[in-house]
Amino acid sequence: MIEEQDETTSTEILLDPRIELEAERIAEALVFASAQPVSESYIAQRLPRGANVPRIMMRLKSIYAERGVNLVQVADHWAFRTAADLSFVVQTDENEVRKLSRAALEVLAIIAYHQPVTRAEIEDIRGVQTSKGTLDVLMEAGWIRFRGRRRTPGRPVTFGTTRDFLDHFGLEELRDLPGLEELKGAGLLSGRIPSGFQIPVPLGDDGLGEDEDPITQLDLEELGLLAPSGGDGE
Repeated sequence: MIEEQDETTSTEILLDPRIELEAERIAEALVFASAQPVSESYIAQRLPRGANVPRIMMRLKSIYAERGVNLVQVADHWAFRTAADLSFVVQTDENEVRKLSRAALEVLAIIAYHQPVTRAEIEDIRGVQTSKGTLDVLMEAGWIRFRGRRRTPGRPVTFGTTRDFLDHFGLEELRDLPGLEELKGAGLLSGRIPSGFQIPVPLGDDGLGEDEDPITQLDLEELGLLAPSGGDGE
């Protein structure tokens, strides 16, 4: 391996081309063998020291761009997926996903575009109450999650989308969600849109906001997601 010093004093380790090629093959195999998207940190742990994982993955992505399967990025994870224009070929009745209700779609859209958002805020945007069953369906699908707790009276839970949400809808990050013009072009918005109507731009940041606290074990117990730990009794 050769180390080169640039003018900004940062050091980049350049691998021998043969080692670089082997690192690329290892990364390809790791993603291919996994049923779930693989994180860049996981890949980096298994490649030769100094391997530039983002560069390797982008090179693999370009190699598979015109193939029947594509290498896609999901946040900081990678996965092989059937090319979008060939998805109809591999669809079967057995794999058909149950369609979401209109209410569930509305709630999912609100969470995706407005996260972090509380249940009360969801209801305020929709103008109707949101049933626990609707949120449960989205939770079971793995598309939404509890983000944290808002630092306001009652400490309401905040909701956000998951990496599985990005993976299912073919998004690299939240900023790839369609904007106003794209939604209008797809016929998902009526022609009579109120003047000044805007689609919110997702933050694209998975970290907690300034007005959020992290979810703790006690919070999970309170929300019924964990059995109470109990005391130290015999």
